[in-house]
Amino acid sequence: MTAKQKNIVIISITCVIFIVLIALFILSSHIPLNDAATVGNTAGNLNNNGYFCEYDGRVYFANAYDGYSLYSMNPDETDIKKLHSGATSYINAGGSYLYYVAAGGTDDGGSGAFRGAYGIYRSRLNGRGVTGMDRCHVGGMQLCGSYLYYIKVDSDTAISLEKLRIDKKDQKTVNPDAIINPACYADGRIYYGGTDEDHFLYALDTASDTASVVWEGNLWNPILQNGYVYYMDIPNNYRLCRYSLYDNVVEILTEDRVDLFNVYQNYIYYQTSSRTAPALKRMLVDGSEQEIVASGVYQNINITSQYVYFNAFGEPAPVYRTSTFGAVNVASFDGAMQAALEETE
Repeated sequence: MTAKQKNIVIISITCVIFIVLIALFILSSHIPLNDAATVGNTAGNLNNNGYFCEYDGRVYFANAYDGYSLYSMNPDETDIKKLHSGATSYINAGGSYLYYVAAGGTDDGGSGAFRGAYGIYRSRLNGRGVTGMDRCHVGGMQLCGSYLYYIKVDSDTAISLEKLRIDKKDQKTVNPDAIINPACYADGRIYYGGTDEDHFLYALDTASDTASVVWEGNLWNPILQNGYVYYMDIPNNYRLCRYSLYDNVVEILTEDRVDLFNVYQNYIYYQTSSRTAPALKRMLVDGSEQEIVASGVYQNINITSQYVYFNAFGEPAPVYRTSTFGAVNVASFDGAMQAALEETE
């Protein structure tokens, strides 16, 4: 082989390697779009700050014992791992990625760490490959198919509903004026309570981003499950009710004044407001078998397939939990505390 032929071979091999590297880079940076039915987290969890999100056999959670840093674990609380530092909320999962809101943090030197971050971020399920999506203050977020719908807060008065495709393309303002909570997403529509002229039940069609009235009720924080809309009844002391989309019937579930609630399969967990006997309670979705979970005032009711997590009002830790479906047995979330302590050793 002559020197000229050798040079041609070397150049050809170099070009092939270069093309392969470019192709690998393109493939690695490509974000596959989700099925339109993909839902990032349950509406009930997101209405309670989205600190827990169960997806594909793992639970992703904001560890209050570690400044709400992002962790993951099995649903039975085994194999707890820290993914990165920094206060995290509104955790969503879909496809091969996590989406979450960050509110600042410190760099711990890990591959998924970030410093002083805020806004919306995307990462792989193992916490690596963190990518900033929109650097803004966020008041709520849901993954709806291949789009993130979120409440963007620019100031005390400038609040809008935004949407952004998961590959950071096709960003737009859906509504520049009304406060639309995107937490409740099902069948291509976001269900929400009006906050402008009325408190009717609305549905936002995510294919066209147009809204329509579903029911002229007077409600707050709707959660859709199995054809029922569970909600807080505003004119009647915020009691819990459910409305059937099929037969237009309202059922009163409890006369207790409710501060917040979450629905998971056949149970509702809710915090009652009372001057003398406030309590976290639970009942079946038809309002039967009401019982006290814990006396006192609690918040951040997040539910997974095995546990319900919550904390005392104004006290991030300790975090408590009880069995989602079994007998009430409240205990502290010691696994998260131990995992946080090990991170500081």
